[in-house]
Order: sequence, then structure tokens, then C-alpha cells
Amino acid sequence: MPNVIYIGGFQCKPAKALPHDLETFMQSSGEHGVIIMSLGSFISNLPDEVTAEIAAAFARLPQKVIWRYTGKRPSALGNNTLLIDWMPQNDLLGHPKTKVFIAHGGTNGVQEALYHGVPVVGIPLFFDQYDNLLRLQERGGARIVTLATLDKNTLHTAIQEVINNASYKESMQRLSDLHRDMPIKPLDSALFWIEFVMRHKGAAHLRSESYKLPC
Repeated sequence: MPNVIYIGGFQCKPAKALPHDLETFMQSSGEHGVIIMSLGSFISNLPDEVTAEIAAAFARLPQKVIWRYTGKRPSALGNNTLLIDWMPQNDLLGHPKTKVFIAHGGTNGVQEALYHGVPVVGIPLFFDQYDNLLRLQERGGARIVTLATLDKNTLHTAIQEVINNASYKESMQRLSDLHRDMPIKPLDSALFWIEFVMRHKGAAHLRSESYKLPC
């Protein structure tokens, strides 16, 4: 509609330097790189049997893993996995050592992955997450693993596929180029249109004629 302006990705920005401890961990990954996992702010922990499967899958990987998780420490956690309460997600996604983002598919996380060109292994939980991840998967930038099928084997297989199949990274880089290629930055666009509406006393000319239809 003419009175709707898209400003998606306004929170995305170039990565800043990481805290010393995280940077040291990233560099310790060597040529294999690092996998980032976060299921967002709504999910602080998962059932023990689910976290055990996730931890077991990570322990089989040559990559290092940073997992944002605040629940009980899984017994199968490998030495390659770092559990943290909070992570500078945008800065980690923009780090050259980051290979894959394991995410629930929330809008902010998907847009940050797009911005930095990082392929995704998606574990959708609720709301719009499956739809977001499906759109990304259809464009070659993600692989979905549902909770119903999630175990150490399916997760490990999905991660290996996304890392070892160069098409995922190439697709995300192409999508990143499209995402960034705009005449005005999203936040600048938002500011312009807010001021535009103020200058024109509500910008009634942009309101749809449907508002004038009788009830």
C-alpha cells in the first residue's frame, strides 16, 4: 500500500571488534572456523533430551561452536563448544571465521545473516520462523531441521551439508549483495518518511481510498 514503507534490515550494520575472550576463541578455530547458535531471546533453555542431541552433534564437528544457552549444561557437551549467556550476534556473524548460523528463524536474525552473507541451519519453533526460513531455504541459503526430526545425526548432517556445499555460501552472498544494494539506508528512509508525514500534516494523500468505504 502507498502508506507502507519497507525498512527491513535497519538494525544491520558492519561488525565491530569482539571482546578479547571471544576473539581468542574465534582465532583458535584455525581453518575450520566457527559455528554460531542462538534460538533468540524467547528460548532460554530446551528439554534436556533435545540439548543432549544438539551437544552430541556439535561434539562431532571439527569447527568450534559458540552457543547462546542458559539452561543446564548438557552432559554430552564437547570441548569445542562454548556456552554463553549473551552474544554480540551481529559482530559474530560479521566475523570472517564464522561459517554457519544455527538459528530459530526470527526476523532480526535472518536479516543479520543476510546482511553478512552467512548461511543458516534453521530450527523453527513458532510464529513466523518457519516461513522466514522456508523463504531462505527456497533461495538456497538455508537448510531447515524441524524439532520433530532433530537429533544428533540430522543436525550434524545439515551442518556438514551447509558448510561443505559451497552453493549455500554463494547463495547467501548473492542475497547479501541484493539486500545491501539500495539507494537509501533503511534507517535513513524511515527518518525521511517520518518527517515527510509531519511536513504534510499526516500525508492523507497516501492513505488508501478503502478507508472511505462505508461500513
